[in-house]
Amino acid sequence: MLKYLFPYLRPYRKQFIVGPSFKLLEAILELTLPMMMANIIDIGILHHDRTYILHTGLRMLIIILIGFGSAIICQYSASVASQGFGTRVRSAIFSHVNHLSFADLDAMGTDTLTTRVTNDINQLQVAVSMLIRLIFRAPFVSIGCIVAAMMLDAPLSVVIWIGVGSFILVLSVLMLTAFPLYAQVQKRLDDVAGVVRENFSGVRVIRAFARASVETERFVKVADAHASSVIRVTRIASLMNPLTGLIMNLVICAILWFGGIRINSGGMSTGQIIAFINYIAQILTALIAVANLVVIFTRAMASLRRVNEVFAMAPSVETEEAGEMTVTGAVGTPAEIFCKNPGAPAISFEGVHFSYVENPENDPEKNALTDIHFSVPQGSVLGIIGGTGSGKTTVLSLIARFYEEQSGTICFSGCDAKTLSARTIRKNLGCVFQNPRLFSGTVAQNLRWGDPDAGDDELKEACRAAQAADFIEAMPEKYGARIERDGKNLSGGQKQRLSIARALVRRPSILLLDDAASALDFATEARLRDALASLRKSTDMTVVIVSQRIASIRGADQILVLDDGMQTGLGSHRELMAGCETYRSIVLSQMSEEEVG
Repeated sequence: MLKYLFPYLRPYRKQFIVGPSFKLLEAILELTLPMMMANIIDIGILHHDRTYILHTGLRMLIIILIGFGSAIICQYSASVASQGFGTRVRSAIFSHVNHLSFADLDAMGTDTLTTRVTNDINQLQVAVSMLIRLIFRAPFVSIGCIVAAMMLDAPLSVVIWIGVGSFILVLSVLMLTAFPLYAQVQKRLDDVAGVVRENFSGVRVIRAFARASVETERFVKVADAHASSVIRVTRIASLMNPLTGLIMNLVICAILWFGGIRINSGGMSTGQIIAFINYIAQILTALIAVANLVVIFTRAMASLRRVNEVFAMAPSVETEEAGEMTVTGAVGTPAEIFCKNPGAPAISFEGVHFSYVENPENDPEKNALTDIHFSVPQGSVLGIIGGTGSGKTTVLSLIARFYEEQSGTICFSGCDAKTLSARTIRKNLGCVFQNPRLFSGTVAQNLRWGDPDAGDDELKEACRAAQAADFIEAMPEKYGARIERDGKNLSGGQKQRLSIARALVRRPSILLLDDAASALDFATEARLRDALASLRKSTDMTVVIVSQRIASIRGADQILVLDDGMQTGLGSHRELMAGCETYRSIVLSQMSEEEVG
């Protein structure tokens, strides 16, 4: 189970050697203290030798100080290793999640991924820290104390063996009972995180519909379920310390009882009994530490399994962002690939089927898209229209390689998309999504997501084309103006125009617009269409537009009509008005017969 995490532990080999070594030194020094105390009683006090008492006490103080220094070094090593390990794992899992396809993210779920990146890795950090600090010390102290006790008096050490055996039995039963429950606790924590995230992001809708009390009840329900799971497992874990204490105190009572008999018979001295009790106290402390370690490692094992599940999830579609990974067959620069067949369509779909769920039989009822055929010549415009849920956005998602088609072929400039790396494809795409997403930072920083090296003139040119220059120039700081997270300080239309400008900064070969002008007024949208038409002619850019507005796609070279995932029409506006009833009904729902002409 540790194969995914070993690379992140390897840089801290030094801490894994230094920390336990100094902890063992501390343990060895501690083992000598009861013997020295016994000598003080049996020699110094019995013979009234103050010099012996002072010298032995001074040696004990020196040993304690050395042990204290060793403990500090171990603690420092544990902190460096655990925090460094947690940072590396969290960064790695974050990078890995960013390489997963949309289908993978849908399968795992955002809420559980958030919990695994935060809470589960925190549990692993604690486990690594305890591994360095106590995993070697506790067994060593326990075994060392038992050996020392046997050296003092072998018959009386039988009592200790019985106590340790009883403790191991209790520990095993509690561990086997608690382990499955910790996984349930983490799952319930996912549910709590999901409700919190959904409510915080949708607080305006909740208040607009006066659903605060209902959502509060919903949160209380999942919180209570989580609390019940935690209480249940805590009740089991809480038995560890009292049962350990009970066993060890019974052992101490037995030692006092049988030790008194041994003293009366002359088999042991008073100092040896005191040393025996000290060793029992050390064993008790070590076993309590072991009990706590069992709880920590039981939780860590549940978290480890959840983190491993994320690392083990291989991307179903190659989504590499950093360029390390490539798909077999991808050669050359992005521009070379997209231009190596200049006469081929910029995009083509040939018999494409796609389903968001497992559908090996290509059942049309389960498919989001069924048997889609079209080709888009370089530099032309494809409009996509259809009813809600007809598969319009799904087509764009397949073009952007967020998902992989179930069957059929998608080609770019004559090249099968499966032979190209996702990085290569996306370097040539400009995407504007249905719900524009902006990030905290300046206007210029958001625009440079399209091209980190873009100059100020290129940013301004893209903003002018996207009809965003006017409101940006009206801001006091212009392109240095701050944007709040998710563009909270901008209107819907401003966010859409900035998103379009961000895509244009990339100077894409293919521009994908998913209902990207829905928040714009008709006059602004008309100016945007004119600007994009001018830009398309000068750059030979191919444009794919998804829209519910007939006015947005009416002038497209081709219009793809979808109905419940099926292709019901493909052609120009005039051709579809004459031969596609689905398209005609959509047009007449928005325009009168006179307007249609």
